[in-house]
Amino acid sequence: MAKLPILMYHGVTENKANSQGLIISKERLETHFKFLNSQGYKSFHLDALHSLNSADKLPKKSVVITFDDVYANQLELVLPLLKKYNLKATFFVPFKYVSGHDDWNEGAHPLMSLEQLKHLDSNFVQLGWHSYAHLNYGQISDNELRKDLKSCKDFIEDNDLDVKPYLAYPYGKFPRKSPDRQKFEDSLIEYGIVYGLRIGNRLNSFPFKDPFAIQRLDIKGEDTLTKFKLKLKLGKLKLF
Repeated sequence: MAKLPILMYHGVTENKANSQGLIISKERLETHFKFLNSQGYKSFHLDALHSLNSADKLPKKSVVITFDDVYANQLELVLPLLKKYNLKATFFVPFKYVSGHDDWNEGAHPLMSLEQLKHLDSNFVQLGWHSYAHLNYGQISDNELRKDLKSCKDFIEDNDLDVKPYLAYPYGKFPRKSPDRQKFEDSLIEYGIVYGLRIGNRLNSFPFKDPFAIQRLDIKGEDTLTKFKLKLKLGKLKLF
């Protein structure tokens, strides 16, 4: 099986001094993207992966790039870099907060508007689900989950928004044990979800063994290019 790193980013800033945790500076992000481009990595949207039948169709240097929360700074700072380095990314949307702020957090950062989401260049960016209200799926009931998923679906349909059936779990959380795990996956299938993405910080085998526990690499604002290269190759790092 091929090994596939899936990168997880969040907010982006122009200020290098604020590059830490879930916020990465534009300068540091560009070093990551420049490396991927210079080393011949092929980036994939998730729907392209879903159409593949076997690992031998996946190039050795393959990568999936994801950004959570559709911050306005992703439109301003990430999209130009994707175009510059010819890379594709999936932006995951917490639908309740579109055109607002990250109120599940400190509410300090604006998210993209509905019109901005609709006019993203689909050659470079596709949209996915990130729950409706940015809920921790590991801490809610099945009824609450279904209500949240229905709200996602209604938002997408009511606003005629092109969103692919891939769900990044907020905080990376989801039920781990049966029977809750099976009920959770049944609910996702009922609402048409094809892939569910956790964190995990490991490289995936492709084709995916478990489509509802796909692992992403948590890329931090303080991750230097050296550290980024190691994560890309090895996944979780115990030395840092």
